[in-house]
Amino acid sequence: MIAPLISMPQGAEWLVILVIVVLVFGAAKLPDLARGTGQALRIFKAETKGLRDDDDAVAGPEPKATPPAELPATPVDDVTVAQEPQTDKNHG
Repeated sequence: MIAPLISMPQGAEWLVILVIVVLVFGAAKLPDLARGTGQALRIFKAETKGLRDDDDAVAGPEPKATPPAELPATPVDDVTVAQEPQTDKNHG
């Protein structure tokens, strides 16, 4: 079996990463960095929830399937046709 070239960091590797982060950002800026990361994650979570809610609102509830209404059978003799009013063509 071939081992993956890149895997998740194990115990000692996390300590090395933490030391590098402290050296790059400084110990005083770590709380600000963590606070900013937390706010960014909360905003991202709220926006993705808002997008899902918008999709649900646009889609709306599914319409209920109703069978087509049957029209009553009407004999042709009973149909009344509307006639246009006749105008007197002599007056004009």
